[in-house]
Amino acid sequence: MQIQTTRFGDVTIADDGVIEFPRGLIGLSDLSRFALLPTDQTSTDNADFYWLQAIDDPDVAFLVTDPNAFFKDYDVPIREETQQDLQLADTKDGRLLVICNRVGEWLTGNLLGPLVINTATRIGVQVVLTEKKWTCRQPLIKLAQESLSRAAA
Repeated sequence: MQIQTTRFGDVTIADDGVIEFPRGLIGLSDLSRFALLPTDQTSTDNADFYWLQAIDDPDVAFLVTDPNAFFKDYDVPIREETQQDLQLADTKDGRLLVICNRVGEWLTGNLLGPLVINTATRIGVQVVLTEKKWTCRQPLIKLAQESLSRAAA
């Protein structure tokens, strides 16, 4: 499948590379189909960063990463109805990502609104957490590399 993006130009993704968020994302309920695109040279401390690109809106792309690369004690409880929505038989089959933002010199992650994706069915949901331990702008890394600074802008 060929998709158009404003950030990356035309991109080819496999049909099985589409992640479906049936309820969309917070603030973007009208967008449900996304693809994970690799970033260029943005690995820091073995953390992998990706772009979550909306398939149906070339202007919408979010930098995402696995929060466990930064916080070993970060845990997302999956409610039974969410597990059913994801068709997730075992929570170990889920992939956890958080949306990143640039705040000053820091790259932050929204640890209160993580994304949970069933890697088998490619269905995802954005979960809203109420735990006070985390924030929606949790500092991940200080932007020292020029490529990260450009990526998060």
